Amino acid sequence: MQYDHSKNKEEHPDPIKAEVKGNLPGWLQGTLLRNGPGMFTVGDTSYNHWFDGMALMHSFTFKNGDVTYRSRYLRGDTYKSNMEAKRIVVSEMGTMAYPDPSKNIFTKVITFLSQTIPDFTDNCGNNIIRYGSDYYATSETNYIRKIDPETLETLDKVDYLKYLSVNLVTSHPHYDKEGNTYNMGTTIAEKGKTKYTVFKVPSTAEGGSEMIPVLKNLEVLSTVPCRSLLTPSYYHSFGMSENYFIFIEQPLKLDLLKMATAYLRGVNWATCLKFHSEDNTLIHLIDRKTGKEVATKFFTDAMLVCHHVNAFEENGHVVFDVIAYNDNSLYEMFYLSKLKEESEEIRKAYSKPKCKRFVLPIQTDKEAQIGDDLVKLKFTTASAVKDKEGKLLCQPEVLCEGVELPRINYDFNGQKHGYVYFVCAEMSPIPSKVMKFDIEMRKMLQWAEDNCWPSEPVFIANPTAIEEDDGVVLSSVISTDPLKSNFLLVLDAGSFTEIARAYVDVELHMDMHGIFIPQHS
Repeated sequence: MQYDHSKNKEEHPDPIKAEVKGNLPGWLQGTLLRNGPGMFTVGDTSYNHWFDGMALMHSFTFKNGDVTYRSRYLRGDTYKSNMEAKRIVVSEMGTMAYPDPSKNIFTKVITFLSQTIPDFTDNCGNNIIRYGSDYYATSETNYIRKIDPETLETLDKVDYLKYLSVNLVTSHPHYDKEGNTYNMGTTIAEKGKTKYTVFKVPSTAEGGSEMIPVLKNLEVLSTVPCRSLLTPSYYHSFGMSENYFIFIEQPLKLDLLKMATAYLRGVNWATCLKFHSEDNTLIHLIDRKTGKEVATKFFTDAMLVCHHVNAFEENGHVVFDVIAYNDNSLYEMFYLSKLKEESEEIRKAYSKPKCKRFVLPIQTDKEAQIGDDLVKLKFTTASAVKDKEGKLLCQPEVLCEGVELPRINYDFNGQKHGYVYFVCAEMSPIPSKVMKFDIEMRKMLQWAEDNCWPSEPVFIANPTAIEEDDGVVLSSVISTDPLKSNFLLVLDAGSFTEIARAYVDVELHMDMHGIFIPQHS
């Protein structure tokens, strides 16, 4: 059976009891909440790119050994406008839409002049994040949508721009032990400046209504000037160690002039992104206390990073792991026309991801000579070599290859970690396996089953855990075998063996990211 990526998926807003086979640990209580595109056609119009599909949230709730499933479309302004018009009228990154197909060129010019920086979509289909005690569906625009994590109902629309001048914001924030949230966004050409801003939303932030906005008490921690006013770097995530933020300013750049004229030219915004292979990649190391960049300048070869794994500090160095690509071909592969092909030619164009470890010496040796490697750690082959301008050329250690959607035991975020959980993306971006990587031993364990596509693995720690990998790993699995049901997979994280699965008699959709919300007794 061929999975149809472009088929609209049905929502199931009422809870459906799953059939559990195996043994769920008694301590596993809470909700796995995930998000991703689920609707690709409205009326006679269709999205071009898989990432553009309208957001469909779904959840698996664990309670006293039972598992219940539900799903619901995010009913934002984008959804409502499209449904009312019975066609796609709100543009997404890979799909440019025109509200009225009868508009002539003069009307398009007027629209263009009023949309130099467009009003972006609130189709928040990438992840679920937490600010204060509230949960939000998010993509990478200035809009997020508050949701009810139990019923999946869509609540308030929140505009970052009312509280902070950012046009684009990542969908991968960080959280500290006190429950504060850290995120970063890009300010586009404001008063002649384009910059990147790191901000903090305190754990005491209360949402709930327009009267008490969740972002009211946010605090700007740092700003980093863009190295080019009109071509800011695209980034999907950033790193955070105990004392530093790590921001990768990479050579995948958004051309603002092209973006401003995209609507007029009848092309999508994705065509305004270009990977500049001739450029290097800047690595910004920012002190969390002062908000200042460290004096040393770090750079590496051209690469594309979507996901950070983790970052930690060791003997005067900041170590961080990322999933890196040689170019931007990954995005191209998710155009729905290409997903349908799944040809050998398409697979050959795929830039296989690598998990790379970089090391940044915090204090550089003033006596170091040009060509000296300033990395003094013995457990990695990563280097940072002084060049003639005093900058450090950082070359990574490749930990493993063909992996994506990394997750760790988040209790170890910002600390030295021993394990990473991935999906296998060896031959194509469609996941085929769930994997556990032991960093010290360089050993990989895996779960796989024929005709199964697992989602991003999410680690849930045993509340009484002593060991880092004492817990379970959850992954929703799509079966492409018509005779078999879809299910939620539960693996023992230590042995990486299956202990249970919860079958659901519904058509699961391929999702992106999500969050586990524990139920506290």
